[in-house]
Amino acid sequence: MRRSATAVDGVIGGILAGAVVAVWFFVLDAVTAEPLHTPRLLAGALLGHEPGLTTARLVAVYTLLHFGVFAVLGVGAVWLARATGETPRVMTGALFGIGALSAVHYGALLMLGAPVLTVLPPIHVLAANLLGGVAMMLYLHRATGEERDFGPGMLRHRPLLADGVITGTIGAIAVALWFLVLDTLSGRPFYTPAALGSALLLGAQSPADIHQTAGVVAAYTILHLLAFFLVGVTVAWSARQLERLPNLWLMALLTVIMVEALFFGVIASLAMWVLGAIGLWAVVIGNLVGVSAMGFRVWSTRPELRHLVHVPAETHA
Repeated sequence: MRRSATAVDGVIGGILAGAVVAVWFFVLDAVTAEPLHTPRLLAGALLGHEPGLTTARLVAVYTLLHFGVFAVLGVGAVWLARATGETPRVMTGALFGIGALSAVHYGALLMLGAPVLTVLPPIHVLAANLLGGVAMMLYLHRATGEERDFGPGMLRHRPLLADGVITGTIGAIAVALWFLVLDTLSGRPFYTPAALGSALLLGAQSPADIHQTAGVVAAYTILHLLAFFLVGVTVAWSARQLERLPNLWLMALLTVIMVEALFFGVIASLAMWVLGAIGLWAVVIGNLVGVSAMGFRVWSTRPELRHLVHVPAETHA
């Protein structure tokens, strides 16, 4: 039987979220061979010291402050859930992490006069807070005995989301295999995910800064899958709309093109040098491979779409 979350649940969930965020940055620091770089940096920014002069005592003080703030945020999450009637879910955790946790992080830096966007790369902060928010809601889901599914099990009740995740996974695998073949033929396996991961996660500015490690490749692979999940859901939604209203075929095509262009544009804007290192032609063909794989999956599993070619011309007007 489901029970209401208590303040104690909020404290435990908040501390768990704080631990997930701490582990995220510990792994990133370990990958770059700078252990505890992030807590030293934040301790210096928040406590008014130069990062190079930050002592172990100040790091310890910052760590206590870090978990204390997360405990308070956990209690706030419980109160917010009660006020809105929202149940602990993956989406709730993601929104709370990206919204509330990130707002507190940047708000604290802003009030203390620290450089808000240059202390830590924003993508690191958003990813850590997203994971922390989901971990908090997962604990609250278990603690309250919520009967509805939390994780992958919820896909059974959301066919559109499940269809999109499968479609996106197929596209992600197709693109990954394309670049794996190219990298292997050029004698540098996993170079592409290592380059993109180093640029997006570690702020690499040139090929000399690439960290070709299992950790960077794995971290980028997760981002790769998440991005294609979003694309897959969009493609699945467009296919369903196309079945209901065949005259929307142009909108469906434009949706796919816009999503791919957005994905390509984000990569280009954050890591333009990577395109030169990998090859623009390889990226363009890779995107076409991914779109084709997703399109084939949708086409083969939705026979209604194949009947569109028989719809009278005036229907498409």
